[in-house]
Amino acid sequence: MSGLHVDIEIPERDVVATFDVAAGEVTAILGPNGAGKSTVLAAVAGLHHPQRGLIELNSRVLTDTRRGVVLAPHRRGTALLAQEALLFPHLSAAANVAFAPRSAGRSRRDSAESARHWLDAVDAGDLADRKPSQLSGGQAQRVAVARALAAEPELLLLDEPMSALDVASAPALRSLLRRVLRTGDRTAVLVTHDALDALALADTVVVMDGGRVVERGDVRTVLTRPRSAFAARIAGINLRSGTMAGDGVLRSPVGVDIAGQTETDLPAGSAAVAVFEPRAVSVFLDPPHGSPRNAFAVTIAEIENRGDVVRVRAEDEAGQPGLSADITASAAAELDLVPGSAATFVVKATETLIYAQGAGS
Repeated sequence: MSGLHVDIEIPERDVVATFDVAAGEVTAILGPNGAGKSTVLAAVAGLHHPQRGLIELNSRVLTDTRRGVVLAPHRRGTALLAQEALLFPHLSAAANVAFAPRSAGRSRRDSAESARHWLDAVDAGDLADRKPSQLSGGQAQRVAVARALAAEPELLLLDEPMSALDVASAPALRSLLRRVLRTGDRTAVLVTHDALDALALADTVVVMDGGRVVERGDVRTVLTRPRSAFAARIAGINLRSGTMAGDGVLRSPVGVDIAGQTETDLPAGSAAVAVFEPRAVSVFLDPPHGSPRNAFAVTIAEIENRGDVVRVRAEDEAGQPGLSADITASAAAELDLVPGSAATFVVKATETLIYAQGAGS
């Protein structure tokens, strides 16, 4: 197949993952720490061997445990950009970038020309003669990007490349990677826990949690209509999972019924999620009376000023992610909310969307 196919199982890391990346596409693997994201990337790079699995790149078999095929990292046609730049300390920036083409058998002159080309491409041409010890973190990562691209990989692998940078350097590298990756002809897999990286750099998203792929799809669909707790959390959307109890009613694992709008018929007993925006949530000290609404008895966990609104975070049902409400500062003052106090979060059924839960297409 054209592109990347991954179907692996790594029991010692409790990782089971299956997904595809189309040729010329950038896919972000999102997930919390310990979700198995970097383990999957290491397996694709040939740095970790799955107990069972098949990894193919552009119809070439990189790993096939059934047939005993495991290509060495340097024969895979992949290049890995890690969290740290990992430049050779004794070589100049130019020599670091020239290392890959030289290793591939190209002449010294061709390799030097390639190094100049890629350093210029990442706006680091003026750093060519510097040693890594003379580079800032952001500069070193730029050189590392150039080194990865100079290898002319079929697949570029990026493992949280912004995580080790300061707040000033990360946006510049993100902008650079967007320019390098979003060309339509470069296949890449980006591991990150930051929704901004996915939105800026990726075409599609694979969400991992607990070593499993729990969701996948195009970036905007996953972040606007999440089907997993992690995707909902990074998208800033409230999510409750459960099973359908009837027409337009979701029942949570602890028996709380949530009414909402459904776009398609969902049979009773089918797995589904209910989502609603924090701005749609009203906060009361006592349960309200009147028209039917979804009400959640909660304990206030955190109160955060967000400019024109106050974000109130709360916990309710065991095993479910926390809920958030955005209210005005005057409402927060009137309610006199403090961490640990009891309250009721209320959202109208018309503000709640219910749809099937699953890994996506």
